[in-house]
Amino acid sequence: MPAIAIIGAQWGDEGKGKATDVLGSRVDYVVKFNGGNNAGHTVVINQGDKQEKYALHLLPSGILTPGCTPVIGNGVVVDLNVLFEEIDGLEARGVDTSLLKVSASAHVIADYNRTIDKVTERFLGSRRLGTTGRGIGPTYADKMNRIGIRIQDLFDEKILLAKVEGALELKNQILTKIYNRRAVTVEATVEELLTHAERLRPMVCDTGLLLNQALDRDETVLLEAGQATLLDVDHGTYPFVTSSSATAGGACTGSGIPPMRLDRVIGIVKAYTTRVGEGPFPTELHDEFGEHLRKTGAEFGTTTGRPRRCGWYDAVIARYAARVNGVTDFTLTKLDVLTGLEQVPVCVAYDVDGVRHDEMPVNQSDFHHAVPIYEYLPGWWEDISQARTLEDLPANARAYVAAVEAMSGARISAIGVGPARDQTVVVHDLI
Repeated sequence: MPAIAIIGAQWGDEGKGKATDVLGSRVDYVVKFNGGNNAGHTVVINQGDKQEKYALHLLPSGILTPGCTPVIGNGVVVDLNVLFEEIDGLEARGVDTSLLKVSASAHVIADYNRTIDKVTERFLGSRRLGTTGRGIGPTYADKMNRIGIRIQDLFDEKILLAKVEGALELKNQILTKIYNRRAVTVEATVEELLTHAERLRPMVCDTGLLLNQALDRDETVLLEAGQATLLDVDHGTYPFVTSSSATAGGACTGSGIPPMRLDRVIGIVKAYTTRVGEGPFPTELHDEFGEHLRKTGAEFGTTTGRPRRCGWYDAVIARYAARVNGVTDFTLTKLDVLTGLEQVPVCVAYDVDGVRHDEMPVNQSDFHHAVPIYEYLPGWWEDISQARTLEDLPANARAYVAAVEAMSGARISAIGVGPARDQTVVVHDLI
């Protein structure tokens, strides 16, 4: 069987966790290939007449599916404290985490990375990027500067000590002389990291080999992105981006699976648009409609709790994501949030200083000044939460889906009509 990638097609928080979970019972491996605990996936599972809600930050959503092997790939940066807190929290609720595998080549977030992330963001003031302060960016910077610590280093204390010493030679100069902070000791960092080594050891393996062997056996591998296309370090709204590759290309580099084995790319888009943190956002709403979307859609960050910025659906961004990722199918989430609106605007192009742009502007400054050009579609008032087929949706909701599909560059194969796993309209089979 081929590998399938699930990619966020906006600025994140599109519902990738639910999309992964919906497919989870039909796949053998679910792989997180980028990011760290700066992303949050919320999964809601109906158990009888009760709903169980799980907020995942570092672990792949497949951890909730019995028999599915969850994998943290080499492209992820791992905060070991968060990893084991999350594992302990799930096990306390009866979730089996024993199948979890962690790449020996994934990088570790050290205490000094978290400290530098927070003080740098404060130092930037009005020029801040809106990071989560969890040490993600500084850890990726260490990786690229070749002074990072990898999971495998925890099992050789001599190497670990030498790497921490090398990293802190520079970082303590920055902390003490630029930020007027206390120096971090080598001993404290090494001691904290080593406390996790023995518990971690049974989970660690060559995950690239593991996944390629699974594909050789005709098993299905699902690759789950953290963050999203517009937050990708190369293809996003730089510099207001994350520090990793959240696109389909990153799915290969962050997992060790070659591109020719990637058969399907599923882009996740909300029926409207949100983003957290700083940066341009052409369709952002600062009125009662923005507040309606935030309140009705419960738009608060899973990881940070920050209120999300809300705006109408942006087809320009969707087309861009379809092109950059090679999206074969879109999943449209949270369609139910639009219920009750008299009309629903959709951004079809931008106006930049009197010039129409049907595609993403090349220059960042043009995107900053982009004014959305809207088409207005009729709304609907019927409750759609029980819909399970396209025919179950009211006519205007179907028309909205059809219009968005025509604008976005790939077919819509699934539609979310509520937060629970089973509140999904399947239009085309995704596996």
